[in-house]
Amino acid sequence: MRKVLKPVHIWAIAVGLVISGEYFGWNYGWGAAGTVGFLIAALVVTVMYICFIFSFTELTTAIPDAGGPFAYAYKALGPWGGLIAGYASVIEFLFAAPAIAFALGSYIHFLYPSVPVIYTAIGSYFLFTGLNLLGIKESAFFTLIVTLLAVTELLVYLGIVAPAFSVTNFMNNAFPLKWSGLFAALPFAIWLYVCIEGVAMVAEEVRDIKKDIPRGYISGILTLLILALAVMICTGGITDWRLLANIDYPLPESIGIVLGKENSITRLFAGIGLFGLIASFHSIIISYSRQLFALGRSNYLPGILSQVNSRFQTPHWALLAGGAAGILALLLLDTSKLVVISTMGAVVMYIISMISLFVLRKKAPELERPFKAPFYPWMPLIALLLSVLACVTIIVFYPWLSLLFFIGLALIGIIFYIGRHRPIPVS
Repeated sequence: MRKVLKPVHIWAIAVGLVISGEYFGWNYGWGAAGTVGFLIAALVVTVMYICFIFSFTELTTAIPDAGGPFAYAYKALGPWGGLIAGYASVIEFLFAAPAIAFALGSYIHFLYPSVPVIYTAIGSYFLFTGLNLLGIKESAFFTLIVTLLAVTELLVYLGIVAPAFSVTNFMNNAFPLKWSGLFAALPFAIWLYVCIEGVAMVAEEVRDIKKDIPRGYISGILTLLILALAVMICTGGITDWRLLANIDYPLPESIGIVLGKENSITRLFAGIGLFGLIASFHSIIISYSRQLFALGRSNYLPGILSQVNSRFQTPHWALLAGGAAGILALLLLDTSKLVVISTMGAVVMYIISMISLFVLRKKAPELERPFKAPFYPWMPLIALLLSVLACVTIIVFYPWLSLLFFIGLALIGIIFYIGRHRPIPVS
């Protein structure tokens, strides 16, 4: 695959992967914890992600492989570690994409009520899978443009709703009825940052892995941190937040409350609001296709997924398979369930990745590490402990969805056990 990505592309992919989390999904956390309760959960998750990204960057630069966490865990923990990390990563990205597709459909339905949500959601898969087939350079350029537009739009949104912010509104029913609601809200707080680690999946296509990955990752997490907290706080103070806690289009609804739903700016915002969703949807397709490609290359999944198109140099079968799986998920699950399953995959992958970092520091001290996790071992340890807390929380509060996740892992493990695999080429 072509090595063409620069720091600005890495920043765009990192922010683009996640920025839809500022547009929808997180607001479901209000229903569990209230505004202040969810803010507390979000701050805890923010600490987790800062520690995780600064630690994860060490792995990405030391082992630049399209398999990302799969490759790190394979090198540190062997085939079974690779299996768990690879499965968790695939679940994270494959289930995040249909959640965003639902939001795309909801935004279009907000503008044109006669258009069913599911039609737009399915059509999005056909459109953006096709775009990704054209090549990584073209895909990265498109991601850069829509990410810049999405960030600009969020800044415009904040400028419109911030003057309407009221502390009284934000503090109304600000805490959960039970303190357990703080834990129940964690998956939706994770949604504000989930998938940023997908940058690792394009490591083989980065121009200068030693310099470009750290610059892109760190600037990306800082951008998302500022936007996430600003959007969450400002939106919670414009009205009774309970009106916004269970919809897939909280931002255009918020502007409609401030300016009026018939206002031309409201309708314009709903239209351009698609940029944030498109940026994430498109970037996540890039990431899950590379993960499927890497797993196919190592015979954890059918080898056909590792085939690269001779003309466009993209993993075309991995793109098509991921699209088919996403459409199936659209037909079976709703947005909140997709968010929970995706975040479950994420936290399991974070746990395996941080364990891999500790193991590789002991097992492979000679490994070249262009970027080292600062404040080692404390920063990766904090990321590990908070990831374990999040994982246990999801299991306790969403047992049936968690069971679905682990049943899938068990089935993949059985297939792996009775099948064959070959080592992946990681350095």
